[in-house]
Amino acid sequence: MFGFGRKKRRTMNEEEEKKGSEAEEKASAEPSPEAAAAEAETEQEAASADAADKPEETNAEAAGAEGKPEEAESAPEEKAEEPPAEPDWKDRYARLLADFDNYRKRVARDREELAQFAAKDILKDLLPTVDNLALALEKAENKEDPFVQGVKLAYDGFLKALADHGATPLDSVGEPFDTNFHDALAQLPSTDVAEGIVMNEVKRGWLLHGKLLRPAQVVVSSGAPAQPAEA
Repeated sequence: MFGFGRKKRRTMNEEEEKKGSEAEEKASAEPSPEAAAAEAETEQEAASADAADKPEETNAEAAGAEGKPEEAESAPEEKAEEPPAEPDWKDRYARLLADFDNYRKRVARDREELAQFAAKDILKDLLPTVDNLALALEKAENKEDPFVQGVKLAYDGFLKALADHGATPLDSVGEPFDTNFHDALAQLPSTDVAEGIVMNEVKRGWLLHGKLLRPAQVVVSSGAPAQPAEA
């Protein structure tokens, strides 16, 4: 009986101890009034800081919303790039055909000119011989001499060969002096020939198809001589 009483008291003591430990744990879990006040103050400061940041975000959003309509308005003003126009193939073909026709004519002209002046150097080398034959006929005393007649036949043959290749003599006597066709060897006074006129031809000039083959060597008149002053 005494043993049962001790056991009961032990059980009661354990329960009281258990209740006391739970009360201590509960008291330690609950914050003290000072800690609760500090925590409440911290939360209030954080809330005020958030409230101060929100107007700036609101203003930025509003500014962004205001800028968007301007971008939207300027967008229609920008015109889309137009695709390149289709080339006028008919015009291009006409131009190409005209260019080719000009090229064909130029080539034909150059070929013809090359053929015309291909013998230029040979004909020019024959001119001194023609000059010598002309001088021999000019100085011959008896024009009916068979030898002189043979020289004349040779001279006429050279003239015909030159003419067949487009070479023609240039008449200079009595013509105004022209530096494009004449080489002045001297200038002499003359009462019969006006100043600047060719009065004598030393060597005949020649043309080949209208272009100068050899210039004529001439003497040009300087006009009437100056009258001596009276004493």
